[in-house]
Amino acid sequence: MAAKRFLVHGRVQGVGFRWFVGRKAEALRLRGFARNLRDGSVEVVAAGPESALHELAQVLARGPAMARVERVDASEFPHEETLSNNFEIR
Repeated sequence: MAAKRFLVHGRVQGVGFRWFVGRKAEALRLRGFARNLRDGSVEVVAAGPESALHELAQVLARGPAMARVERVDASEFPHEETLSNNFEIR
């Protein structure tokens, strides 16, 4: 099982982005969270099979209809960090 941290930049707050991500993450059976950051970006941390994380990355790059994603930065998420057993919207 892999874990990734994604920082999504652009017009991604106030457009239902976290809920959009949450529905997709649950459908992919990923665990983790999505939350707004003060700089206007959205942080998404997800853990699960590599194939599901790859699919999530593609979804993040598109976003919901009202969003305008400028870029997505991805990095490994440390395994020593604890994630809940489901996907949370924070």
